[in-house]
Amino acid sequence: MEILPRFDVLRPASLAAAIEARRRCAASRFIAGGTDLMVNLRHGLGAPETLIDLRHIAELRLLSKENGGITIGAAVTLAELAANPAIGCDYPAIAAAARAVGAPAHREAATLGGNLCLDTRCLFYNRSAWWREANGFCLKHQGETCHVAPTGKRCHAAYSGDLAPALLVYDATIEIAGRAGTRRIPLADLYAEDGAAHLRLAPDEVLVRIHLPAAPWPAAYAKARARGAIDFPQAGVAVALRAEAGWITGLRVAFTGTNARPFLLAGVAALENTRIDAAWRDRLTKLVQKQVSPMRTTLLAAQYRRRVASALAQRLAAALAGMGAENHGSV
Repeated sequence: MEILPRFDVLRPASLAAAIEARRRCAASRFIAGGTDLMVNLRHGLGAPETLIDLRHIAELRLLSKENGGITIGAAVTLAELAANPAIGCDYPAIAAAARAVGAPAHREAATLGGNLCLDTRCLFYNRSAWWREANGFCLKHQGETCHVAPTGKRCHAAYSGDLAPALLVYDATIEIAGRAGTRRIPLADLYAEDGAAHLRLAPDEVLVRIHLPAAPWPAAYAKARARGAIDFPQAGVAVALRAEAGWITGLRVAFTGTNARPFLLAGVAALENTRIDAAWRDRLTKLVQKQVSPMRTTLLAAQYRRRVASALAQRLAAALAGMGAENHGSV
């Protein structure tokens, strides 16, 4: 890694002050835990003049029950999520996803908002500055060609945050604040299928909090990675499933680590009102193969990652269907 570039650090005490600081300094970045951003800066992937530290803003640190659901501030750490009794009891897939991130030291620093806004990753992007320069850089940063798909015009770097799919299957919404005010949107609307511009945020906007509805379906999260600890997901899957006497009455499946955005699998209504059998698994596999589109962005083969995504989805769904109305968390 390279030596960090020089930068100033601001520590605003309020959200309004943070947004104003971002407005005054265009060459600035928001930072919370910094577990992804600081590594990228050492690789020469950006050189902001100022970092705006969000960790001291009280409203971003709140976690509370609200109308039967839960509201989580964007600066709540992953360690706090993993250990919180209410999260573990009512939203176990979130606790499981938080536990799956990095090592304990990473989880103590990393935040929910930072994980949701994680930069996309690629074999040709997450390298040292001299390596990238020797290869002509890439479409995502300083170059004009995506080395994954040289004839295309879009970056295929993959989104690899663990928390997004778990939140998606719980039907989470998020609150975003900026100079234009505050807006609340479904979490899925935060993302675009473009590795170079995967977040639909204005430059001055910041993720404030996440809202989880009451009475969640039983759900679980699992991921495949090259090593059993620390690694980002090569394919991560969350499944929420409602079942009665083995019959599926509701289903949501979400993925990470395969596409440029985390996403909910479309077409799952056709898999409801039936039992899980060989034919059901085949239909699920076909849906996954059509929508999960990993590219050569990691050291593992794209087809392997697609097959793993399908296998994990099947395994989680079968486990949840066999549990009836009980929550699970991870398999």
